[in-house]
Amino acid sequence: MPLRVWGSFPPIFAANFTAMRKRFVLSLGALSLLSFLGKGQENDLDPVTVTASMNPAKVSQTGRNLIVIKGDRFAQLPVQSIDELLRYIPGIEIQARGPMGSQSDILLRGGTFQQVLIIVDGVRVNDPNTGHFTTYIPIAPGEIERIEVLKGASSALYGSDAVGGVVNIVTKTFAKTGVQKLKTSAQLTGGEYEFFGVNAGIFTSNGKTSVGGGVLSNNTTGQRQRGIRGFVNATTVSASIGHRFNDAWSIGFRSAYDTRKFAAQNFYTAALSDTAQETINTFWNQLQLQRTAANNVLRLQVGYKSLKDSFAFNSRTATNQNKTELWQVLLTNERRLGARTAITPGVQFINKKIASNDRGYHNVSLAAAFLVLNQQFGENFFVAPSARMEWNERSGWEAIPQVNLSYRAAKFQLRGSAGKTIRDADFTERFNNYNKTIVTSGQRLGNPDLEAERSFSYEGGADYFLSNSLKVSATYFQRFHKKLIDYVPTPYAQIPRKVNLLPTGTYALAKNIAEVTTTGVETDIQYTKQLANNQSIWATIGFIWLESKSSDAVPSFYLSSHARFLTNFNLQYTHSRFAFAVNGLYKNRQAQKAAAAAVPKVTTDYVVLNAKVEAFVLKNQLSLFAEVNNLFDRNYTDLLGSQMPGRWLMGGIKISLTK
Repeated sequence: MPLRVWGSFPPIFAANFTAMRKRFVLSLGALSLLSFLGKGQENDLDPVTVTASMNPAKVSQTGRNLIVIKGDRFAQLPVQSIDELLRYIPGIEIQARGPMGSQSDILLRGGTFQQVLIIVDGVRVNDPNTGHFTTYIPIAPGEIERIEVLKGASSALYGSDAVGGVVNIVTKTFAKTGVQKLKTSAQLTGGEYEFFGVNAGIFTSNGKTSVGGGVLSNNTTGQRQRGIRGFVNATTVSASIGHRFNDAWSIGFRSAYDTRKFAAQNFYTAALSDTAQETINTFWNQLQLQRTAANNVLRLQVGYKSLKDSFAFNSRTATNQNKTELWQVLLTNERRLGARTAITPGVQFINKKIASNDRGYHNVSLAAAFLVLNQQFGENFFVAPSARMEWNERSGWEAIPQVNLSYRAAKFQLRGSAGKTIRDADFTERFNNYNKTIVTSGQRLGNPDLEAERSFSYEGGADYFLSNSLKVSATYFQRFHKKLIDYVPTPYAQIPRKVNLLPTGTYALAKNIAEVTTTGVETDIQYTKQLANNQSIWATIGFIWLESKSSDAVPSFYLSSHARFLTNFNLQYTHSRFAFAVNGLYKNRQAQKAAAAAVPKVTTDYVVLNAKVEAFVLKNQLSLFAEVNNLFDRNYTDLLGSQMPGRWLMGGIKISLTK
């Protein structure tokens, strides 16, 4: 029988979740009521984006479902790391293995964790070793201007990995926001389990030279786990400078260092002997050279990433040592051909390397040429076709087309998109346990013969701007996947490479699953309003329903792990003297249980709620705050065996100075 990652609508709604459901309904009603109170004003519900088409355009002109979050929300919400901020953005599913940036997988529209592309100022940061490292983003929150989340197929623009969507982090220095005074900020946080955190940033610009920098550090001995503590020591430091030589030429440069050491118990296995620790060190550099003319923007971007990973399963096993390098060059030329027409050709080169005592030594190069057209017809109709020719030294050339459509009239927007996506196997999927002398039973195996994933996606949606303060979006989508890569239990006799395996062992082999179809509906609600007496409200809430079907009779691991129903939200209220923020999520998914009872299981559903209260001592300069994570002290896991923390209390001080 084909695998169906679905089921009847969550039965929990009729039981202990009834009260929570009523609160959500009341909240939505309150948002609708607020939208009609008083006169609305211009806001951020239809901002300019660069992610959807590489040309600056209003979100409503792109034909895509795209969420934009300002960077300063990080310090205002009850979150400690960038992956925790993403966890509550509508439509994003985060499968967290640990707290405060230790490790999380990002899922969009029911895809696997390898099918989301992360870019910083347009340059990809996905590590070639594994998609599990995707959220090790080498940027301090103090540098972030905004985060743009593009949902759905984007391979025609960005190539491999952009299957479920793209997360683009746009920084202040590279955004060129104009003249800004020197602004410094620092947030110091202390809490239970010897937690100490720092989030600091600095930025200034005289209109010609911009300088930015920041640091984020989270450190804790952690809550008690099975025989160990879930400790985390994670620090990110980044700095950037931008300079405009004249009206035409400008340059930007960033360097960053990210180090994380954390308890990794049952991150990758469900074994009782798993008491793993992992250390990740990332060095990141990017350069941007830009020439701006009247109707032409020529942009050269270069990126280099080096990542070292050290993983120890327990004190008795050898440590896996992996080092990857990622080189890339991207050249684009945005050309305005008229008031209603823009075209962007581009070329890209990527080189990926790994040196590992587990996976071996490998080197892969990729190249691509692409073209994007943005065309406006009349006042309301926008068309954005794009095409990419991508070359991979393993599989040769491949054409990747896509088209986006948008019609905006008054308060309504209709949009649609259709396109092809691809994803090549990472080094872990191809070579996991490849270089070991003996691989014991129960391990996952890489498969050097894997072919690239291919899929066709389409979507249709509508946005309704009830006022200048409230936007409601709904989207229906389908993705038809061929040769999707996932780990599948495979008998020894059917494993192609057996040189280091035990004939009596059981293994999970990375395979190309024949066909997978994913169908979903997502609804996003965004609300923002400036009230009288320096008061403001900002809120987002998202709902997503998903169904995935596979033609493979044997269930694969990650395909069956995504949520069947997910809702997540943010709510922030600011007053001249105080502020409070709350965020949370409800997730319903397929239950999983390990053979050992001591290993935490994946339950059918869970609810997580976090809250933060802030008091302003000196206006815009000094404030005190208290925060609680997992308010209801829910015992839960996102992935089998990876125990997430219970209730966690903390508090601290914020300082902000502007000259």
